[in-house]
Amino acid sequence: MGYAGPTDPTPETLSALHLAHLYTVPFENLDISLGRNITCDLERFFHKIVDLRRGGFCYELNGAFAALLRELGFRVTLLSARVAREDGSASPQFDHMALRVDLDKPWLADVGFGDSFLEPLRLIPEIEQEQYGQRFRIAAVRGVMIMQRQVGDNPWKSQFRFTLTPRQLCDFEARCQFQQTSPDSHFTRQRICSLPTRDGRITLADLKLIRTTQDGREERMLQNEDEWRAALAEHFGVRL
Repeated sequence: MGYAGPTDPTPETLSALHLAHLYTVPFENLDISLGRNITCDLERFFHKIVDLRRGGFCYELNGAFAALLRELGFRVTLLSARVAREDGSASPQFDHMALRVDLDKPWLADVGFGDSFLEPLRLIPEIEQEQYGQRFRIAAVRGVMIMQRQVGDNPWKSQFRFTLTPRQLCDFEARCQFQQTSPDSHFTRQRICSLPTRDGRITLADLKLIRTTQDGREERMLQNEDEWRAALAEHFGVRL
């Protein structure tokens, strides 16, 4: 991650590590299209992210980040989350992994969702928290937490819902396999690699290179696999 700051378990360190991770480790599902099986195994997570300088999806990114935080003395709990759908329903249990980090107060961390909060959120229901021009809040409905985001004057939009029940890494294995093999998984339908930038986000969705800034959205279609691999290396530091 290129992080060289303090490592003591404080809210400031947590925020700095969270931000550094998101800016340098891409959210990507490229192993799925390559037929490389992903299992919930910390050694494999670290080899891929640290040694191979790759990214991953939520189980890999948040699983490895949780292990890193624990090594530094943070108290971390894995949480099962269900991703919000457009019709108001939510995906099954274990569809997403998020993290609870207990310091002076509980915090919600997540380096594996894609386009969401950049720094941890206080895990306190019904308070609005602003980051980088966006607002976030955690609603609480009958024991279920709902993470919501608002961009500009748009309505609040739910991103995922979760409970505070502690989970183990192995609990996510079955859903991790589903994400890689089922035609109903959006991860099997399109190759994705994405990173936030200082002024927005850059995403490679199959052959489409997308740049989003405060000034708008720019799209460019790449012509072939050679250009795709070159874009992966140039913008994300990923070499397959």
